[in-house]
Amino acid sequence: MSPSASLPVEPPSARALSLLNEEERFFQETVRRFAKERIGPHVRAMDEAGVFRKDLLAEMFQLGLMGIEIPEEFGGQGGSFFTAVLAVEALAEVDPAAAVIVDVQNTIANNILLRWGNAEQRRRLLPGLASQTTASFALSEAGAGSDAFALTTRAVPEDGGYRITGRKLWITNAAEAGLFFLFANANPEQGHRGITCFLVERDTPGFQVGKKEDKLGIRASSTCELILDGCRVPASNVVGEIGQGYKIAIETLNEGRIAIGAQMTGLAQGALNHAVDYARQRNQFGRAIAEFQAVQFELAKMATNIEAARLLVYNAARLRDSGHVFVTEAAMAKYFASQIAEETASLAVEVLGGVGFTKDYPVEKLYRDSKIGRIYEGTSNMQLLTIARQLIGKT
Repeated sequence: MSPSASLPVEPPSARALSLLNEEERFFQETVRRFAKERIGPHVRAMDEAGVFRKDLLAEMFQLGLMGIEIPEEFGGQGGSFFTAVLAVEALAEVDPAAAVIVDVQNTIANNILLRWGNAEQRRRLLPGLASQTTASFALSEAGAGSDAFALTTRAVPEDGGYRITGRKLWITNAAEAGLFFLFANANPEQGHRGITCFLVERDTPGFQVGKKEDKLGIRASSTCELILDGCRVPASNVVGEIGQGYKIAIETLNEGRIAIGAQMTGLAQGALNHAVDYARQRNQFGRAIAEFQAVQFELAKMATNIEAARLLVYNAARLRDSGHVFVTEAAMAKYFASQIAEETASLAVEVLGGVGFTKDYPVEKLYRDSKIGRIYEGTSNMQLLTIARQLIGKT
């Protein structure tokens, strides 16, 4: 049996497909085919280099994957949040690093402009975000991860604009981004009520993309520090209102967590696909290991957990699109899917045995990629806290 690229990417079960209408199924299959045929052959090399290929990023723009919810009048696809979630899930079956690039662009950056940006900002920036400009969400700092209240980057009013000074860490898409949604405190004396969202373009004087992190997983997705040394932006680059940044960040991340759930579900599906295919072909004691009940039971449990994760993700996404409250469902989806992704990828390594522990087969990479699901866009503990608070009625 040949390794890595030759392993098929199978579609989800008929049960999962029954949750989608014809247009959604066609879209997901298109993305899955693109991921398998165009991204798949380069996954290992990109992981080892820690760089996502520019030509593949350009193809994702051309396919419309970077502007799914952007209205057609601005060059986007005019799709739904649920459609973006389907894209993230399909890409993650092949490469979770590609999935998170599309995730941040759509469910975070584009979403902020569509919900909070003014008419001039949308007119000026959405066409680029749909066609060529990668975006980044810059909230985290050395002392401000789960505790976003601890944000220390400052924005001081100056000459009709703001001069921003500080340092951001662990910023996804930073190496490729041309536009940053950056959070700084414009009124420190008001605590988190002073946090404000600013649009910062890459070539702004005083702004610099710093060290790129050497990561365990999703290595082709860049994660960098940002350095702001008197970076001046005009008042027209404030998103929403001064002091509204914390609300923007929290509400946007609530939605982004659904897409992380989709990423982890797709990752788990990819790991299961590889495990099933290998079990069918690997012979021991005169027969395929897929014929042994112990292996069958492990695969069955993996499939059941993935189905449950997918249902949680799809339900949260549908609730969001329909205008219903979805905060608890989003937390459940991210918490459960990230847990299942790590467990499934680990079991897939075990099904493949010795070769699963090598870089010749993709399950080793998927196992490394899975760990971040329990950390970024809100740790598993933060998701449990959100769920518990909703249960006991504490906000």
